[in-house]
Amino acid sequence: MKPIRFSGHAMQQLKPRGCTKEEVIHAIQTQPWQPAELGRLECSEDITYNSEWNRKFYKIKRVRPIFAEETGEIVVVTIYTYYF
Repeated sequence: MKPIRFSGHAMQQLKPRGCTKEEVIHAIQTQPWQPAELGRLECSEDITYNSEWNRKFYKIKRVRPIFAEETGEIVVVTIYTYYF
């Protein structure tokens, strides 16, 4: 697999959205890719969470990175995180 690089925006969004680089990398490496807007790609992975986020308890966290596959690398553009 190609190396995975995070854009500045993606790096800034990790903490506010409650996600880690390792979770994003794992999703990209293990989950099926699908087309996304603007010619980009996306995937998603549900992770057992069983914890609080913003003072509410959630069982599952879904990590959904948006990324571009370039010649020598994969560039993560942004990350969405859902809790349920």
